[in-house]
Amino acid sequence: MVTGTLLEEEVRRLAGSVPDPELPVLTLEELGVLRGVDVLAPGKVTVRLTPTYTGCPAIEAMSADIEQVLHDHGIPEVSVVTVLAPAWSTDDISAEGRRKLAEFGIAPPRPHDVAGPVPLALSVRCPHCGSTDTELLSRFSSTACKALRRCVSCREPFDHFKEL
Repeated sequence: MVTGTLLEEEVRRLAGSVPDPELPVLTLEELGVLRGVDVLAPGKVTVRLTPTYTGCPAIEAMSADIEQVLHDHGIPEVSVVTVLAPAWSTDDISAEGRRKLAEFGIAPPRPHDVAGPVPLALSVRCPHCGSTDTELLSRFSSTACKALRRCVSCREPFDHFKEL
């Protein structure tokens, strides 16, 4: 017998497995925008998403992709709602998501370690060679949440997922 909790875990797994439309290397779960799921009745679920910033154009694509994957798995009534509080932060990106960003050639955001010391250096590590000798080329890249940087050591350009 499947309990409500197990069903919610399965719905969350399915919704969380949807790739981000702007960063398809990450799932919505890894990006940290999936806030929760509620199974309201058999075949009826609500999924809660928080956009990376208010007005993010990708939220519509995320919602449609979640609806599609859940419909494909036999859930006929899917509602995706946008939740703005608490606001999304780059701290919501999982460790696996940060690893995937770096592997994909995008410097992940630095975590805000509230309990630890404040870092003295504001350098961004190159995802290609690991050097911290990098320079800012543009505060904005292909999306508003990324900046364009170049490594002084290996001369490769790369995106940096900005800290929010």
